[in-house]
Amino acid sequence: MKKFLICVLCLILCSFFVIPANAYQITEYEMHHEAGMVVYLDKNEDVVIYEKNADKKMYPGSITVLLTALVMVDEIPDIENTKIVYTNYANNLILGTGSVVLNLKVGEEISAKDALAALLVSSCGDAAYAIAEHVGGSKEGFAKLMNEKAAEIGLTNSHFTNPVGLHDDEHYTTARDIYKLALVCFKNELIKELCSSSFYKIAATNMSKERTIVTSNMLINVTSNAYYKYAKAGKTGYTEKAGRCVVSTGKYSGYEYMVIVLNAKTSGGVRNDFKDAANMFRWAFNNFEYKSVFESTTPVAEAPIKLARETDFLPICFESGFEALLPKDANASTLVFDIKLDKETYSAPIKKGTVVGTADIYYAEEKIGSLNLVAGQSVKSDFWLVIIDAAKRFLTSPFMIVVYCLVGLAAVVFLISVATLNSGKKKRRKVKYIPLSKEKYNDFNDK
Repeated sequence: MKKFLICVLCLILCSFFVIPANAYQITEYEMHHEAGMVVYLDKNEDVVIYEKNADKKMYPGSITVLLTALVMVDEIPDIENTKIVYTNYANNLILGTGSVVLNLKVGEEISAKDALAALLVSSCGDAAYAIAEHVGGSKEGFAKLMNEKAAEIGLTNSHFTNPVGLHDDEHYTTARDIYKLALVCFKNELIKELCSSSFYKIAATNMSKERTIVTSNMLINVTSNAYYKYAKAGKTGYTEKAGRCVVSTGKYSGYEYMVIVLNAKTSGGVRNDFKDAANMFRWAFNNFEYKSVFESTTPVAEAPIKLARETDFLPICFESGFEALLPKDANASTLVFDIKLDKETYSAPIKKGTVVGTADIYYAEEKIGSLNLVAGQSVKSDFWLVIIDAAKRFLTSPFMIVVYCLVGLAAVVFLISVATLNSGKKKRRKVKYIPLSKEKYNDFNDK
């Protein structure tokens, strides 16, 4: 067992040198975005496998409408049967902004669902302001609802001032907050369905005929050169200050990821937002897999154990096997375990499976999970060793130490008392001899 422990420790130390420093960096493709993320979407816990400036303040453009949609579905219970009227107020807010519009007319009534579709499929600014006025009473009133919803879902570095993402220095977010927002939005079936639609038919209204709108997300548009067949729900954004932005989910062979690209620059006339997003998906799909890297029956350490004759060391194992999303070339030898035992030494009896500590598991200096550590076998105690240990513990207990001190103190007091008594007796027995003078001696004899 001692040899095994030495081997395990050597393996752990060696693993520090085999982990590539860029294990979670995209190296296969040239990236053009200022901020972004790749997140593995797992039913138990999402895993961030790439991030760049994820907490930097960025302008989102019309990715903003994801939050607008979330507020809308919360505030309008009956999306299918609710009508929204486009007013002069909404029209004046969108005129001259350069936003994409559905060309709603003042006084036009549109269903809430169609307004939501115009918002999510084509980022129509007139639909956004019509929704904002209907739900919040005004642009400012709706912005207040947006920021309240943002706080509710954990967007800690964001602030919003309008429903469509027109530039405002105080209208900002981060890649990490967009991930949180999109995660919540895509759990809503209607929002997810509309964000996955390459086109949508707006029903005829009191002032317009039926019209078809096309998605601004070229990743899901089969007629586009940027089409990526594994892309699913997503949303784009653009302003001059925000640059080209996109958030999208993608699914392939049972793996689902979310990618976020913010402020992707155009180079050589090519839009790099969709190019970066597709390459990030390809990198994730090609380089990572969910795998089991070791079994729970394999000992990973050992600890001294007393009161047993059969063994001096307790084998320690993980409570369960370990599974995680890892690079395809990763294995047990490329993982680092930070083992923390509850005690330095254990006492028999101990039952197999008893939790004795924890281990944090690292890959490329990133923590990827934690597991309980358990006793790898049952160890029986020896009767006589238990008796001897109990006696030893009793004789060295605080109670006995007090007893020893009291006995010692009593002995000291006794010795001091004896010494004092003996000294007094000697003084009483001693007679002082005083010789007589010659005169007194003669007088004494005459008598």
